[in-house]
Amino acid sequence: MNQQFTDAEIENRVTFHPTRNDGDVKAHDAVRAVVRAAMKEFNALCPDGRDKALAFTKLEEAMFHANAALARARGREEGR
Repeated sequence: MNQQFTDAEIENRVTFHPTRNDGDVKAHDAVRAVVRAAMKEFNALCPDGRDKALAFTKLEEAMFHANAALARARGREEGR
């Protein structure tokens, strides 16, 4: 499956999108809080090992993508 991206979409993906206000900061903090809580639960429930490490990696990836979604949405709102 091919997906063609516009130049604007490419620019939005690679442009730094700083937080602009307390609402932005709170949204990013909320994402981190959800992932932190999940990590603490997994840490208590799961035995140490490769699978636990991979679970943590996937949670970090989820946090990255969630924060990117928030930042990129700001970029689209700002016309980038």
